[in-house]
Amino acid sequence: MMHRNARQHKILELISTMEIDTQEELCAELNKLNFNVTQATISRDIKELKLYKISGMTKKYKYACLESDDDSVRGKMKTLFRECVQTITSANNLIVVKTMRGNGSTAGLFVDSLQLKEILGSIAGDDTLLIVVDTNENTHIVAQKLREYI
Repeated sequence: MMHRNARQHKILELISTMEIDTQEELCAELNKLNFNVTQATISRDIKELKLYKISGMTKKYKYACLESDDDSVRGKMKTLFRECVQTITSANNLIVVKTMRGNGSTAGLFVDSLQLKEILGSIAGDDTLLIVVDTNENTHIVAQKLREYI
């Protein structure tokens, strides 16, 4: 357990100081530090740490942490949401967010990061995000909050 915690702490440190864009690269960096990990272990860690990819400066993408307090990460997520969302519509307790092709998950990451208590869950496709809200009344409130970001 201690080894896992130390490894995950090191992963967060690495992604905050380096632009790491693949699991293999992350695995190699950890192995250089004598963590002796496999790609499967890294895959599980990425899931547990809720890492995702954002645009990098020197590489096309890099890993970032969803729970990061880094304002630049939050700013990039807002910008990506604003740039990829085409429409937000609602019916009953459902909200459908239409995005540019390939950006449904990106929109979903941003919505998840808002941690709105009214949202029960969401499912992202290639160009669509479906959000399930707890009540019909709250659907309009959540949809309006989301529209404020576009």
